[in-house]
Amino acid sequence: MMRMLRRGRFAPTPSGRLHIGNARTALLAWLHMRAAGGRFILRIEDIDKPRSRPAYAEQMAADLRWLGLDWDEGPDVGGPYAPYVQSLREHSYEQAMERLSSARRLYPCYCSRAELMAIASAPHGLDSEGPAYPGTCKHLTQEERRAREMKKSPSIRFAMPEEPIGFDDMAAGHCRFPAHAGGDFVVKRADGIYGYQLAVVADDAAMQVTDVIRGFDLLDSTPRQIALYEALGLQPPRFGHVPLLNGPDGKRLAKRDDAMMLGTMREAGVRPEKVVGWLAYWSGLADKPEPIASAELIGGFDLAKVPKEPVTISEEAMRVLTRP
Repeated sequence: MMRMLRRGRFAPTPSGRLHIGNARTALLAWLHMRAAGGRFILRIEDIDKPRSRPAYAEQMAADLRWLGLDWDEGPDVGGPYAPYVQSLREHSYEQAMERLSSARRLYPCYCSRAELMAIASAPHGLDSEGPAYPGTCKHLTQEERRAREMKKSPSIRFAMPEEPIGFDDMAAGHCRFPAHAGGDFVVKRADGIYGYQLAVVADDAAMQVTDVIRGFDLLDSTPRQIALYEALGLQPPRFGHVPLLNGPDGKRLAKRDDAMMLGTMREAGVRPEKVVGWLAYWSGLADKPEPIASAELIGGFDLAKVPKEPVTISEEAMRVLTRP
């Protein structure tokens, strides 16, 4: 019996520079594939064109190579599932939309952002995508839809299933979400931009991705993506959501933390082996934060070694790491 080749990916959004937290996720995803003898993909997720910049995508690739990470398929090296840039793959998203429409899983939504915010009396739902949608437009009649469409172009929402969704996460263990987890969500905005959830599912399926290692902040997106896979008749990959790196203030690292940017460290003369050593230490792959090349971590890599809780970077560690 032929053993299926494992395929993983790192898929950054080029809306800013890579920080040390992004680098840690990329390193773990890369090690996971290299240790499994699989293929590693770099995909640029620039579907939100107003926020994305080609220059950031170029710098991200340079930063990753500086760390010693390589990829078997990607924008600069090609591959059997090219293109590896989301803004060039919109035809596949439209095909997915047609399949979902045929399955009667989509409906138009005419709510404005202000109306949606007014509905939510307290913050809940996916942190990255706002409050859970209460289904305001789901049961409009055709006459009501026509009347609203004369005033506003609709977004298109995907109807979540009526059943709970559970899955075994390679890092977080068994996860279970209630029916309608996060609410019905937008797969195509009123301005024509396709939603992240739809694009990532269509791309991972098309590129035959079998393993997804990513940050814990995307865990609550997973039931949405599994629901899309099922509605499209596709097999979802195995997911592994690793806890985040937090700054000294206990908050997740962000693009505003300039000292933690890989580009800033490179410009300051910090050696990539030093950065990798700290990433390995924070990830439970090394006993001490000693310089090491990324490739040297492959042999002893085990995702089970990665801490189950967020890791807070101390002020002292930040000073040591960012000093040449």
